[in-house]
Amino acid sequence: MRGRSENDLKKIVVAIGGNPNSGKTTIFNELTGSRQKVGNWGGVTVEKKEGRVKYGGYSIVFVDLPGTYSLSAYSLEEIIARNFIVNEKPDVIIDIIDAGNLERNLYLAVQMIEMRGNFIFVLNMADMAEKMGVIIERDKLGSLLSGPVIFTVGNKGIGVKDILDAVIHIYEGEETKSRHIHVSYGNELEEEIKKIQSKIRADKNIPLHYSTRWLAVKLVENDPDVIEKLEKESNQSSSIIKQAEKSRNHLGKVFDDEPEHLIADQRYGFISGLLRECVTLKIKERVDISQKIDKIITNRFIGIPILVFFIWVMFQVTFKVGSYPMGWIDSVINFISMGISYIMPDGFFKSLLIDGIISGVGGVAIFLPNILLLFLMISLFEDTGYMARAAFVTDRIMHLIGLHGKSFISMIMGFGCNVPAIMSTRTLENEKDRILTILINPLMSCSARLPVYVLVAGAFFGTNAGNMIFSLYIMGIILAMVIGRLFRKTLFRGETAPFVMELPPYRIPTMKSVLIHMWERAVIFIRKMGTVILVGSIVIWFLGFFPEKKEYSTDYELEKKKISEHYTYELKNLVLGSERYDQQKEKLLKEKDAGIQSIERAKTQEAIAFSFIGRMGRAVEPFFKPLGFSWREGVALITGFFAKEVIVSTMGVLYSSGGNEKGQELSYFLREKSGLTPVTAYAFLVFVLIYTPCLASIMAVKQETKSFKWTFFSIFYQITLAWIMAFLIVRIGGFLTTFIT
Repeated sequence: MRGRSENDLKKIVVAIGGNPNSGKTTIFNELTGSRQKVGNWGGVTVEKKEGRVKYGGYSIVFVDLPGTYSLSAYSLEEIIARNFIVNEKPDVIIDIIDAGNLERNLYLAVQMIEMRGNFIFVLNMADMAEKMGVIIERDKLGSLLSGPVIFTVGNKGIGVKDILDAVIHIYEGEETKSRHIHVSYGNELEEEIKKIQSKIRADKNIPLHYSTRWLAVKLVENDPDVIEKLEKESNQSSSIIKQAEKSRNHLGKVFDDEPEHLIADQRYGFISGLLRECVTLKIKERVDISQKIDKIITNRFIGIPILVFFIWVMFQVTFKVGSYPMGWIDSVINFISMGISYIMPDGFFKSLLIDGIISGVGGVAIFLPNILLLFLMISLFEDTGYMARAAFVTDRIMHLIGLHGKSFISMIMGFGCNVPAIMSTRTLENEKDRILTILINPLMSCSARLPVYVLVAGAFFGTNAGNMIFSLYIMGIILAMVIGRLFRKTLFRGETAPFVMELPPYRIPTMKSVLIHMWERAVIFIRKMGTVILVGSIVIWFLGFFPEKKEYSTDYELEKKKISEHYTYELKNLVLGSERYDQQKEKLLKEKDAGIQSIERAKTQEAIAFSFIGRMGRAVEPFFKPLGFSWREGVALITGFFAKEVIVSTMGVLYSSGGNEKGQELSYFLREKSGLTPVTAYAFLVFVLIYTPCLASIMAVKQETKSFKWTFFSIFYQITLAWIMAFLIVRIGGFLTTFIT
C-alpha cells in the first residue's frame, strides 16, 4: 500500500463523539497523531478537527465532534454534533465512553443509537474502571448496544489498533453485532410516536434523508431545531407539527409531566436495564430508592411469587369490587326490559328489541365495571414502572422457551387486548422471536373473555369465581410457556436475540392519568357494544327467530291454560281470613308463574332448536359432545370467533324464556337448565381461554406475520389445543368426581 497515494485509497468517514472528559480528544490524537487539520465548523466559531489515517488499504477520515452530554438542541455543540451525524451520514460513528461512569455516558450512546448508523463503543479508561471494581461483560454489552465494544486506555495507546480494525470490519460488513435497535418508550409514548411517524411518511422526500422515528421522538421532545428543519424542508410540515402538538398535549394530560421528561426517564430506564445485564460491581455502592425496592421486587427467588400475588390481587379487585356496580347496571337493564315488555305488544319488534338488542348488548354492558377495573390495574402496573419489572423477573423463565422478557411485556399487554399486544411484537428485532411471540400471545386471556368468565364462573362456582378465573389466567401463561418451548424446539430453532431489560424509575401515577386511561378503554368498549356486539346480537337473534315454527310437539297454550285453571281452583279453595291465607296465596301465585314460565321456556327452546341457529348447533354438536357441551354452547363458541363478548349474547338468546333472562337470571338458567356441571363448565371456560380470540386478532396475526400460513396455523393449533385441554379436564374431572364420591 505504500506505493499508492492517499487519493487512490477508498475513503471511510468516521465521526468520534463522546462526553466531555471521557478521553475523546486523547483517543482522537492517538488515532491521527500529527495528521490533523484544525478549522471551524461552517458558519460558527466552534473548533473543528479532522485527521486522516492510511490503514488496511483505506484512507480513514476521523472527525472529532464537540464533546456533549446529549444530542438535544440546547447548545451549539449539541446541534453541531447531531447535524453532522444526521446530514453527513458518516460511515462509522465512534462513541467514547468513560468506563467508570457508564450511566451518565450511555445517555449519549442511547441518543446516537436512535439516529441509526454503524457504531463502535469505546470504553476508555478501562484500567480505572477495573480498579473501581467495575466488571463489564464486553460481548454482551456489544450485542445489546448493536455494535462492537472496545476497551482502551487512551493515555497509554492501549486498544487504539483495535478501533482501526473495527472500523474496517464494520465498513466491509463483517461485524455481526451491527444491527438496528431502538429504545422502547412504553405503550402510550410509542403510540403517539407512531402517529407522528405516519404524518412524516406522508412526505415522500423526508424519509429519504432522515429516520422517521428519530424525527418523531424529537418532535415529542419539542425540539426547536427539528421543527425548523421540517418547516424549511417539508411540504407536510403543518400537518406533522399539528400532530406533534396534539400528541404532546395528550401525553401531558395522561402523565401530568412534560413529554421530554418522560422520554429521558425511559432512556435512563433502558440504561439501568443494560447495566443490570452487563455490569457487576465488586464493591458495595450506594443505592437509590428504586434500587432498594428492586432488590425485593426483582429478587431471583421471590420476584416470581410477588408477581403472581400482584396478578391475583388484580383479579380479586376486578371481580369482587366490580360485582357491586355490575348489580346496579343489571337492575337498570332489567328495569328497562320490563318497562318495554309492558308497553309493547307481543310480536316481531318486541322480540327484536328485548331478546335481540337489550339481551345482547345489555348482557355485555353489565361487565363494563370489570373491564374498567382490569384496565385500571394494568395501567397501575405500567405507570408505576412495575410492568418492566414483571418482564425482568420473568426473563429467566422466558429464556426456557427461547424468548426474553420483552416478549413477556407483549404477553402482559394481551391481558388487555390481544390485537395491540400482537402489534407490539414489532419491537422484537428477531423475526423468529416475533412470530413465536405472536403465536403464543392469544393464550393470554384478553378482557373480551372476561364477561364469559364472570357469567359462567358466577353461575357454577359462586364465591370461588374469582379464584377460578385467576386459575384461567395462570393456565394461559403456563400453556404459553409450554407451547412456546415446543415451537422453539421444532419450528423456530436458533439462538435468542440479546435484549436489554428496560427498568424505568418508579413513578407515582396521577389520578388524571388513571382516569384518562380508564375513559379511553371505556370508550373503546362502549363503541364495541354499539357496533360489533349490537350487530352480532341482532344477527344471532335473527338466526334464532327464523324460520318461525308453526307446529309444536305439544300444545303449549293448552298446557298454560291447564296450569292457570289449576291454580285458580286452588286459590278459590283457600280459606279467606285464615291465619296463613296471605302466605299460601303468595306461594300459589309464585308456583303458577313458575309453571307458566317453564312452559314458555320449553316452547321457546323448541322454536330455537327449529331455527337457523338451532340447525347450525345440531351440525356442530358431534364436535363438542365429547367435551360435555350441548349444541347451544357449540353455537356460542362459533359466534365467539367474531368477538368473545358475543358468546354472552348468544347464550342469552339460546337460554332465553321469552325475554326475562338478563344478567344474573341468565346465570341461574345456565346453572339449572344448561346441563353443564362444574367440571364441564370449567372445561368450557378453558376452551374460551385457548381458542382463537376474535376476528380482529386473526387479522392482526396476518398483518404482523404477512403470512396466510402462520395465520391459518395459529387458528388450527389454538382450536386443537382448546379441544384437547377441555377433553382432558372433562375426563380427569369426571374420574376424580367418581373416585371421590
